[in-house]
Amino acid sequence: MIELHNLADKMYRFISDWHIEDNFHIGSLSSSLEDAVVLLLRYNYELWHQEDIARDPKATDTEIARVKRNIDKLNQKRNDMIEKVDEKISDILSDKNIEVSKDATMNSETPGSIIDRLSINMLKIYHMQEQTQRTDASQKHIESCRQKLNILEIQKKDLSVCLAELMNDLIKGTKYFKVYRQMKMYNDPNLNPVLYGKKNRKR
Repeated sequence: MIELHNLADKMYRFISDWHIEDNFHIGSLSSSLEDAVVLLLRYNYELWHQEDIARDPKATDTEIARVKRNIDKLNQKRNDMIEKVDEKISDILSDKNIEVSKDATMNSETPGSIIDRLSINMLKIYHMQEQTQRTDASQKHIESCRQKLNILEIQKKDLSVCLAELMNDLIKGTKYFKVYRQMKMYNDPNLNPVLYGKKNRKR
């Protein structure tokens, strides 16, 4: 089996633990699928908090520029990790010698992209729950956040079901997916015209 059971709850526990004591060390992770999922969650966790800092009205232009660069790097790592998760799932399916049915249909959304969406949803749930517990906010704000939290919980269930159904179909061979390469161009000095233009002007 591909162990993604109760993934949303596991993600929530990681998020909660990191907020209590952030002792995360990337070097402690293995090359397993499960740890690849943890790392994807971690990149989204770090992105969430960098995005908060970027919107601080008291932040200087220098601070915002630094945070935006951090966000750019984290987004690249996040996209790379989505691909890595898909690669690992593809490898596991290959090792199991899953026979893909001739009538199998391709799923346009990969398991990795659903897992990415689920991880972001769980971050929203954690922080929306925080909002419902604020003592300095109005009752109107609290109630609004409770309603949003209910919607997020439904979305969590929907994404979890979609992921489980896709994984079952992949294992049965009734569906297949391809690892989509993001081909991000903005970080590549050979593809971003602003970057390679500067390099050419220095010659």
